[in-house]
Amino acid sequence: MSAGWRTLLLRIGDRCPEYGGTADHKEHIEICYNVLSREYEHSKDDIFEIGLINLENEDFAKGIVDATQANLQDALHTENRDRIRILLRFLCGLMCSKVISPNSIIETYETLLSSAATILDEDAGNACWQPRADFYVYCILASLPWGGSELFEQVPDELERVLVGIQSYISIRRHFDDIAFSVFETDEGNSPSKKDFMEDLWERMQLLSRNGWKVKSVPKPHLSFEAQLVVGKSHRFHPVSYPPPTFTMSSSEILKGQEMHEANLKYPQRLRRLHIFPTNKAENMQPVDRFVVEEYILDVLLFFNGCRKECAFYLVSLPVSFRYEHLMAETIFSQLLLLPNPPFRPIYYTLVIIDLCKALPAAFPSVVVAAVHALFDRISNMDTECRTRLILWFSHHLSNFQFIWPWQEWANVKGLPKWAPQRVFVQEVLEREIRLSYFEKIKQSIEDAAELEGLLPPKAGPNFRYHTDESKESTEGHRLSKELVSMVRGRKTTRDIILWVEEQIVPANGAKFAVDVVSQTLLDIGSKSFTHLITVLERYGQIISKLCPDEEMQLLLMDEVSAYWKNSTQMTAIAIDRMMGYRLISNLAIVKWVFSPANVDQFHVSDRPWEILRNTVSKTYNRISDLRKEIQTLRKSIQVAKEASAKAIKELEEAKSILEIVEGQPVSSERPGRLRRLQGFADKAKEEEVTIEESLEAKQALLARGLEEGKELLRLLFKSFVDVLTECLPPVSADGDVPNLRAGDPNVTFPASDPEAVTMEIDNENGADNNSQVNGENTEVGYTIGELEQWCLCTLGYLKSFSRQYATEIWSHIGMLDEEVFVESIHPLIRKAAFSGLCRQMNQ
Repeated sequence: MSAGWRTLLLRIGDRCPEYGGTADHKEHIEICYNVLSREYEHSKDDIFEIGLINLENEDFAKGIVDATQANLQDALHTENRDRIRILLRFLCGLMCSKVISPNSIIETYETLLSSAATILDEDAGNACWQPRADFYVYCILASLPWGGSELFEQVPDELERVLVGIQSYISIRRHFDDIAFSVFETDEGNSPSKKDFMEDLWERMQLLSRNGWKVKSVPKPHLSFEAQLVVGKSHRFHPVSYPPPTFTMSSSEILKGQEMHEANLKYPQRLRRLHIFPTNKAENMQPVDRFVVEEYILDVLLFFNGCRKECAFYLVSLPVSFRYEHLMAETIFSQLLLLPNPPFRPIYYTLVIIDLCKALPAAFPSVVVAAVHALFDRISNMDTECRTRLILWFSHHLSNFQFIWPWQEWANVKGLPKWAPQRVFVQEVLEREIRLSYFEKIKQSIEDAAELEGLLPPKAGPNFRYHTDESKESTEGHRLSKELVSMVRGRKTTRDIILWVEEQIVPANGAKFAVDVVSQTLLDIGSKSFTHLITVLERYGQIISKLCPDEEMQLLLMDEVSAYWKNSTQMTAIAIDRMMGYRLISNLAIVKWVFSPANVDQFHVSDRPWEILRNTVSKTYNRISDLRKEIQTLRKSIQVAKEASAKAIKELEEAKSILEIVEGQPVSSERPGRLRRLQGFADKAKEEEVTIEESLEAKQALLARGLEEGKELLRLLFKSFVDVLTECLPPVSADGDVPNLRAGDPNVTFPASDPEAVTMEIDNENGADNNSQVNGENTEVGYTIGELEQWCLCTLGYLKSFSRQYATEIWSHIGMLDEEVFVESIHPLIRKAAFSGLCRQMNQ
């Protein structure tokens, strides 16, 4: 924002301090008009940025129109979605104020419609880019609540022509089921009768048309100035052009999938409605008003990102005459849980919800409570990634309100099986709360629901195997651990300790015992705090690296970390993450450890293994992302360095070229001192250029290595998912029917059972006992049928989550993965989970 623009805003604010509040719109407009009229000559360029219209200055209004046209043209070619959408709405405002003619709006609409139709044309287009076409049509429909009434009054035939064009487009576009990106994993997402976002919006606009284009939620401030505006001059809005389709047609399914993914990245669906509240609880408003308020809320979240208090202020001050707290909660939660990623960091929505609770203490907190209860009731059907986000949000939210919650209403979950989704949810929330506070505080917060104390994690603390205790017999491990502690306190060098380990421990007890003693002891030395742990790893990491050179020993090391911090999920994750950061453990070893039998058994009852796996994959690709940014910066620096070097060399050559005749011989006329300085500058500039080039080469080598590591990580990750799921999923029936794990179908059969296992009972999704037998059947790993169903659902959910989260990377290695995941021999449930996360448009 320019200094002149800030000054202008301050002057407006001085005259109208309540601007943006609830004062009369007409008064605001008159004050702004007077200020802008006086400031026009001094702040012409800055005023153009905001698009306010001076009705008595035709040049000013024409400048606004031309600037808007240029901005819209630029936004179309740079694919700036938010700017395109807002500028179309702004054009409707200009039309309502008689600054541009209605035909200009119609012409712009038809340009966008033509582009959308071209994209879907079988000969000239490419249906992979339907998201762009949908976006253009969405922008048209989304602007109609602001301009539809005036268009209907002034150019009804032209408006009808646009609506017919939209109807034609809707009839030929492909319907999106979007089930892979739904918050709740239910079968209703596959129903062909369910409308997708575009079909729903079109239906709302048709209803608006039948109601005479009357919208309660859109202010009409121009009506207060209708007598003045009617004599104003309408300016020509020059036509805009849409970017040409640069995409290529291909018969390759892989290339089509990559194009679909790219299109979805550039033109994602802005909102996936999350209907949390029953109809009788939510506000009763017209469908179009609901859409407009959603647009208001999303725009406020967009433009005030980073300004949480201002965001909350404007969210509670929307220009509507009816209440909308429930809709506001649904919209914010829909963004927080949006798949594959929320538009902004989850912490932003957390802070906004907190500030809304403080801004509307009598209304919004009760709405949030009702929303949490409604989501909790459906937690068993919630996408696993959304479930994790909800846990993180809820625990953080409670930490800002003294951890007060009616826990007694959820006390019954303690009686559910340990794998029941509602029980796991409560358990994980309590664990996260302890991270944000301390054990005794959280225990006190649930004193009204004493049953839930059994869901609290063990009181955090180390589990040191060689702790000195008079009641325990001292072993060889105790003696060696004590000696190692003495060496560390005596500040022995890393080399000395390595020699001691190699001479005193390994020969007599073996390498595995050495890993046991050294890792347990060093972890104990660093157990006081996170800083202590970092210090120990920095100083003595070479010892661990020497003892754990391969994956087998690294797996053993992680077992030791998990055993030492068995009472602290957080410290286990932190220790393994830091060890990976110092390259003491490879990312491949971590994946193998997470998919080891002991951890696989925890997949459906704890977030512990998943947190470690998420951190590992995220860290791997964050490294790659950071390297790419550094390489981009270095390339720019090289260009600057080359220019500086060339300039210095040129100055040196020019100085040397100036000659004079001395005693009949040509010699340089420059002083020797200046020539030496110029030579020094040239040498230094060249050295800087070479240094940057060497840095670039090093970073490029690291990037190549990182990409290869990422490729191998994805291969191992998906192979591990396929292996563990193939062992446990029920087979496809003889008729080819895919088993439905959520339906409680008694015909679903799991892999061969252990005949000696105890007969167990079927449990439903929430873990409630149905009191029915499984005809003596039990699973190979000793799970009940209900538990195994939940294990499969949870593991499939995380497979889908990883494929969504890292879809770009997966598509770049799709040829590598098609042998692991995308072949027909793979169980269809595995293939569906992996593939549906990659591209929502592609057929399974």
